[in-house]
Amino acid sequence: MILEAWFTALLILGMLAVLTFTRAAPDLVFVGAVVILLLAGIVSPREAFAGFSNEGVITVAALYVVVAGLRETGGIQWIVQSLLGRPRSLWRAQVRLTTPVAVMSAFLNNTPVVGMLIPAVNEWARKLDLPVSRLMMPLSFAAILGGTITVIGTSTNLVVNGLLIDQTGTGLGLFDIAWVGVPVALLGLVVMLVFGRYLFPDRRPPMSHIDDPREYTLEMLVEDDGPLVGRSIEEAGLRHLPGGYLMELDRQGTLIPAVSPQERLRSGDRLIFVGVVESMADLQRIRGLTPATGQVFKLDGRRSDRALLEVVVSNTCPVVGMTIRDGGFRNRYNAVVIAVARNGERLRGKIGDIVLRPGDTLLVEAGSSFLAQNRNRRDFFLMTQVQDSATPRHDRALVAMGILVAMVASASLGVLSMLEAALAAAGLMILSGCVSMFTARGSLDWSVLLTIAAAFGVAAAMNNTGLAQTVALNVTGLAGDQPWANLLLIYLLTALFTALITNNAAAVLMFPIAWAVAQDLGVSLMPFAVAIMFAASASFATPFGYQTNLMVYGPGGYRFSDYLRAGIPMTVITGALVILLVPLIWSW
Repeated sequence: MILEAWFTALLILGMLAVLTFTRAAPDLVFVGAVVILLLAGIVSPREAFAGFSNEGVITVAALYVVVAGLRETGGIQWIVQSLLGRPRSLWRAQVRLTTPVAVMSAFLNNTPVVGMLIPAVNEWARKLDLPVSRLMMPLSFAAILGGTITVIGTSTNLVVNGLLIDQTGTGLGLFDIAWVGVPVALLGLVVMLVFGRYLFPDRRPPMSHIDDPREYTLEMLVEDDGPLVGRSIEEAGLRHLPGGYLMELDRQGTLIPAVSPQERLRSGDRLIFVGVVESMADLQRIRGLTPATGQVFKLDGRRSDRALLEVVVSNTCPVVGMTIRDGGFRNRYNAVVIAVARNGERLRGKIGDIVLRPGDTLLVEAGSSFLAQNRNRRDFFLMTQVQDSATPRHDRALVAMGILVAMVASASLGVLSMLEAALAAAGLMILSGCVSMFTARGSLDWSVLLTIAAAFGVAAAMNNTGLAQTVALNVTGLAGDQPWANLLLIYLLTALFTALITNNAAAVLMFPIAWAVAQDLGVSLMPFAVAIMFAASASFATPFGYQTNLMVYGPGGYRFSDYLRAGIPMTVITGALVILLVPLIWSW
């Protein structure tokens, strides 16, 4: 190999070492590697940053906006309740998650499926007190497995099928690869579910179970003719609140303590909850519940444009020593107090009758201008906005779900490409008011986007220096004239390149090599093409080998080594089945 190829090989090995043995951010490592390759003259500026104009990267970015629209309208909660439910154990949760994801990914592109479910699974895991790290990777792996069932399941399958048609004039039908894909998907799901405790790490932060001293008492009303009327406490999702519980129910002046999970809700029921701030924020997002204080409806603007904030009352606050009502808190600050925490003490009575003291922590609902207007005043010691606490725009939920269905249908039927469908859906989410422009900008996960885009620069360096071709030809030369041995090496090499330079790049690189091998041996190209499809699609061993792996990297709190531990066994097991079945279905 020439000097540039050796330099590229050492740089890639260094990247893998840094990602494996340190906690360095993947986007920093990849972008740094691309900058070094650019300064060394191995890639041009156009090649280094071509990933930023890649359809896949732009599609993923658009999908973040679509998901934000679902989250802001409460669509994510609907998905959690209707699709995922409330399983009683981690194993059942994994079954409820992976099975429908694998089925959906067979007919939908698996990238939007994972993008849509990441925030839903995150919220689901928090509510059920399950380790999200044992759900995010199974989510990605199930989507990958489902994508191998049909030709439209992944973009890689479509790329290889297109190359096959160009080379031979014959392609594969929609379900032709299902003869291999279905057994591979079933085997992969069984391995994940049986050995999940050994494959997937528990990455819960050590402080997650320590009690929060700021315990609030919050009163909520069941809306008249709302969706919760007639449903039991358990059916309404009020039974298992993370960090909170339903203390009692006030029904027309009659207190019902220790409320039964089977108790049916009625219009006007007053529910008294006790819990930490995150639990109180969850209650704000449940459709059919409103704060018992009617003051929130007297504030200017829509509730969806407001958020919850925690503020600590100072000793110079003008309302200290007065009740919240007499102090005119709403008129003074254009904000409404919905709960008060005082050194773990449980405060009873109506919220407006509480006499404020210095050091009280207030949970207030206010507009976006509250922080700016009160930052320099001495009325409060501390002000903090509660993350993801805006009240969903439930009136736009059906619109958001309709946009999602239209996006999936138009892409699946071939009316629009996945890129066009995702961009159109993102634009409609903003124009229809499902998500604001500010929230849409904030929803983009730049770490994921930068890593995916930079991976294309690394792939270009491997191609420019001849590193990829040299490795491929040397390895396949070891197999001699045995078709099965060559098939095995083609599969392994494709899987290796997929782990290093992404799936589509690996498939495009390996296809001409497989064609040359098939020509030399005088055998059919079809088994080799199908093997490349599976090797490039079923990529589990690294986070950047497949987009969905990278999308769950941050939300799952994973390290690079976590993918090696779970992904290598999955790759070996599914690969062995592919190599066994492909020659039986497509003869040489």
